[in-house]
Amino acid sequence: MILHLNRRIRDLSLDNVRTILSPPDDPLLPAASVDLVFICDTWHHIDQRPHYLALLRKVLRSGGQIAIVDYQKQDTPGGPPMDMRLSREDVQKEFEQGGFRMVKEHSFLPYQYFVVFAPAPKPK
Repeated sequence: MILHLNRRIRDLSLDNVRTILSPPDDPLLPAASVDLVFICDTWHHIDQRPHYLALLRKVLRSGGQIAIVDYQKQDTPGGPPMDMRLSREDVQKEFEQGGFRMVKEHSFLPYQYFVVFAPAPKPK
């Protein structure tokens, strides 16, 4: 996938997109360096999600967001085994516990949820 994306980036002459192949415990991104983190069909593979989410919070610039696309926790024609799937509600709970709030939800995908989170304002 990284190779495919790098070719598309090159072919489209994009200079504001970088791919990073990172391990599941560290996004390998500098602090305050990212406007949008897009995680597709892999959030369920991260073992220490609260820790990883804290790392992602640090890499977001002011106004940054995290978009999650993953398979619904129900029987679908494709996707990971049911025991690996996370419900949208469970993902939302993880993000809220990590200091985020849901800012958007898209419903055009037939077998996946697509939710966008932003850091919640800190209480005064």
